[in-house]
Amino acid sequence: MGRTASFCLSSLALAASAFLLIANGCSGTSHTTFSSSKIQHVVIIFQENRTPDNLFHDPVLMNSGADIASSGLNSSGQTLPLTPTSLGVGFDLSHSHTAFLTMYDGGKMDGADLIPVNCEGNPCPPPNPQFQYVNPSDVQPYFQMAEQYVFGDQMFQTNQGPSFPAHQFIISGTSAPSPGSTQFVSDNAAGVPGAGDNTGCTAPPAENVRTVDALGNDVGKIYPCTDHPALTDELDAANIGWRYYTPTAGSLWTGPNAIQHVCGPNVTPPNATQCIGPDWINHVVLYTTAAPAPILTDIANGQLPAVSWVIPSNENSDHAGATDTIGGPSWVASIVNAIGNSSYWSNTAIIVTWDDWGGWYDHVAPKVISDGTSWGSGYVYGFRVPLIVISPYAKAAYISHVNHDFGSILHFVENTFGLQSLGYADSFADDLSDCFDFNQSPSLFRTISARFDASHFLNDHRPPAGPDDD
Repeated sequence: MGRTASFCLSSLALAASAFLLIANGCSGTSHTTFSSSKIQHVVIIFQENRTPDNLFHDPVLMNSGADIASSGLNSSGQTLPLTPTSLGVGFDLSHSHTAFLTMYDGGKMDGADLIPVNCEGNPCPPPNPQFQYVNPSDVQPYFQMAEQYVFGDQMFQTNQGPSFPAHQFIISGTSAPSPGSTQFVSDNAAGVPGAGDNTGCTAPPAENVRTVDALGNDVGKIYPCTDHPALTDELDAANIGWRYYTPTAGSLWTGPNAIQHVCGPNVTPPNATQCIGPDWINHVVLYTTAAPAPILTDIANGQLPAVSWVIPSNENSDHAGATDTIGGPSWVASIVNAIGNSSYWSNTAIIVTWDDWGGWYDHVAPKVISDGTSWGSGYVYGFRVPLIVISPYAKAAYISHVNHDFGSILHFVENTFGLQSLGYADSFADDLSDCFDFNQSPSLFRTISARFDASHFLNDHRPPAGPDDD
């Protein structure tokens, strides 16, 4: 397993699913559920901070059986209707680990109204902003993709909190500080005000991040630089090309900067100031004013790698907190259209999901993981996030009711390219196989209609922006 093998300790129980399960990756096991040579490229688009109830109030999906609610329960036992709002709003909702516990309320899902609201210096919204859904007219590109291909209504974020750990889970299936650790990063980095775009292994020495144990209980604080195996290690060992497209180097949304061996810091943390390792230099692609949409350029130039992670800039992220963050549906559509109208369409799977719930109401209680080991029983997934799977081999107009999480995406990549399990979330999660039919005639691509096309993003020469906060 190359680099990954150096992390494996004999007979050691490592973290899997969200937290501790047996480390199948160390035992050399591989996934055999399915494998198809028809997929040669996987593109993972990771948007921000939405739930199915909030973002996919789509009558077509709802009438077809998608589990989307029109009302929700508050902490007083009242049923409140979900009300429409715009995609870009001037407030943000807490989505910390504490906010998760508040809304989850032991599985009763009645604490959303207690989640704090940050008005970001703007006028605060009316009461109960947590119980809102996005105007369908603002997100029609998402609806078109979900209605035409696969929509997953039981996709859960693997971690119980915000973006920083989620972006480690999407490339490695864990946020453990080190192999064998019984702690896991649970929140965004804190300790240095305004350091949200300067975190990970190059964060200031005073930066810290909270951790939890295998049952989600708060443990303490660590410096926000971890080191655990990642899927990128297995791709490297197998000489499979990959790129991680991201707006800025130190962002909370840039998972590689928080994994020390992927970052390759210029000096030993906590005194490092930049990532200079070979994985970083060769595979992490930063947006610039001259090249604001490198994923689109690479597709046009026939340089799409086998595996891509695509992170949006702030204004295209769907993140609440500013009225101008409305480019997300068009951003995703531009990538899908670029692939769909190219030779890549015939052998590509595009997986679109969101990194966390963003504090918005969702009515489905997360699943409790119980793997039969002393470690796995009792851990609760994070809340639901939307999932869209797009491919000529994706089932048409299909709603997946199968439980998925971020590990499912890693499992799918491992199956597609014949890689071994990391032994983390990928070893416990499903493999998205219900979303595909590799015996069907490949579907013809139909362009997704959107407000902005690719030229808008290719000519957006504003300085690339990471998250305002998380």
